[in-house]
Amino acid sequence: MTEVKKKIRIIDLGEVPAVRSQTCYHAVGYAFGPETPDTIILVSPATPYVCVGFHQEVEREVDLDYCRQVSLPVYRREVGGGAVYLDRHQLFVQWIFHPENLPARLEEKFRFYVEPIIQTYKEMGIEASFRPVNDIHVAGKKIGGTGAAQIGQAEILVGSFMFDFDKKTMSRVLRVSSEKMRDKVFQSLEQYLITMKELLPQIPSREKVMEIYLEKVREITGREVEPAEMTEEELAEAERLDHLFQSQDWIFQKGPLRRPGVKIHDGVQVHEVDHKAPGGLIRLTARTRTDGETIILDSVWISGDFTVIPKEGVAQLEQALAGVPIDQDIIAGRISRLLGPGQVQCPGLELQDWVAAITKIGRPG
Repeated sequence: MTEVKKKIRIIDLGEVPAVRSQTCYHAVGYAFGPETPDTIILVSPATPYVCVGFHQEVEREVDLDYCRQVSLPVYRREVGGGAVYLDRHQLFVQWIFHPENLPARLEEKFRFYVEPIIQTYKEMGIEASFRPVNDIHVAGKKIGGTGAAQIGQAEILVGSFMFDFDKKTMSRVLRVSSEKMRDKVFQSLEQYLITMKELLPQIPSREKVMEIYLEKVREITGREVEPAEMTEEELAEAERLDHLFQSQDWIFQKGPLRRPGVKIHDGVQVHEVDHKAPGGLIRLTARTRTDGETIILDSVWISGDFTVIPKEGVAQLEQALAGVPIDQDIIAGRISRLLGPGQVQCPGLELQDWVAAITKIGRPG
């Protein structure tokens, strides 16, 4: 490890405009080079917003009418996972690291990343623990989740400290099928999500949490930390991304899902399938055609609240499945060639989850 990589650069941005709380770590990733030190950004948004995962469709996940009514902006990040309401009561912890300084397997990356957070909670009297694939729990309740991505030459891991969380607004910003369903979402958040405000007699200061956290980073990584600021190149990249992340094309992009001019005729059908797995929801939109008695997966477009590394892995899966018969063994063979360390990694999604989701296509009921 070179001298520049021995120390971890700490960038404390304090409170920033909502969009910058997302674009800051993307910017460091895109500007990342061989001599860039491993970097941890600590940041909170000054105002609330909703953030959707890279592979999600905004219109299907977020109640956009409500967000417009209450002036809540919606942004898309380049990290997987689900839609979430965020505000100044969370302290985001964003790691931008050289790949060789992190474990190879994605599940182990998450475990390594959350350990300083867990130990910080324990120092404050909160018995937190890691719950695979990528959550932090306290007595069976979630106090934080994590996400991962590859941006430029950097490995990205993100999560937060939960001082407080507005569960009512979180249940309100999600698009659901009925008000009864919304009530159920709120009840579930009340039952299974917990914060420092609920666990401690007094909420600790941001400065105290940071002080403990950075000491735990030193202990667990065996490396020194060094306060610093974003470089001019990183700041310029952040400004570019501020504009991009607020653009309608970026927020409402559907990638390959936005394909116009699909003509449906005899033997050609379009299907939508949802499949829930431990690592998240797999949502498929597929076009099939019949060849005699065989159903061919003509095209498939994948979305959902899962994590895929690299993010291009979704496109690779789509390409591998185009034109194959909907046959369990054939599909398993195509997908298995792509999955694994150094290839496409999907924490919490096993080969059988992908096969189960895809073989639902065209199935009656």
